[in-house]
Amino acid sequence: MAKLGVPAVALVTQEFWPQGDFVARSLGMPDVPRVKLPHPIAGTGTANMKAVATQVALEVIKALEGCLD
Repeated sequence: MAKLGVPAVALVTQEFWPQGDFVARSLGMPDVPRVKLPHPIAGTGTANMKAVATQVALEVIKALEGCLD
């Protein structure tokens, strides 16, 4: 979506952060906004997902605002 000019933020867990760097660079988008999530996130339950979402929501919003500047 970001390549199409649509404001986007990649959500990447700590474990895969280095791979996120590689993918972003290889796609020619080294500055694509990303927000780091704890790992693991999948399979940790609805309550944990809500807690993590609450923790990172402001970061995601700030990253999206940076896309609009």
